[in-house]
Amino acid sequence: MIGVPNWDVSARGPLFDADVPNGFLYRNDFITSEDEALLAQEIARLEFSTFEMRGVVARRRVAFFGRSYDAGGAVTPPLPAFLEALRDKIAVWANEDAHAFAMALINEYSPGAPIGWHRDAPQYGIVAGISLLSSCRMKLRPYVRANGRSPTQGRPRTATHEILLERRSAYLMTGESRHAYEHHIPAVTALRYSITFRTVRS
Repeated sequence: MIGVPNWDVSARGPLFDADVPNGFLYRNDFITSEDEALLAQEIARLEFSTFEMRGVVARRRVAFFGRSYDAGGAVTPPLPAFLEALRDKIAVWANEDAHAFAMALINEYSPGAPIGWHRDAPQYGIVAGISLLSSCRMKLRPYVRANGRSPTQGRPRTATHEILLERRSAYLMTGESRHAYEHHIPAVTALRYSITFRTVRS
């Protein structure tokens, strides 16, 4: 079936061994070039929406499935069939039930589009991401709560880690990397799609 690649669940690349926060895992070549082409073909057919946060419209466009960030419980379409095999592969790596990844988000980054410093919405747990079409850099730094008290014991809020996310790679943010750090992606230079899956915290 077009758009539903038959992925082998075995690892296709070494675990990333650079200086990353605890709980951050990375694999190059998580999917093949054929997988990437099929996903990009399906994504190109989607209807993307603009994304606004704190009154600012982002330069990236988004498509939510399963759930969204809307606290009002906005209705979102179910996970499309072409994402199911990828979600299942991510779940095997994360050692989680596939259905625990209840939210999927596809971001479309046009050239020049960044994503600002943020920590993902607290109602979600593990964050898994896959990069398509081009690479980018992800920067991380200790997260500071609104009251100014840092869960990382006062370390300066500069980028402490910088990771190159290659096309067709995948990452998992769990534990400290997920909850004690925030991250951002500087403006990309070429069209990039990212697919992220999130578990829901109980």
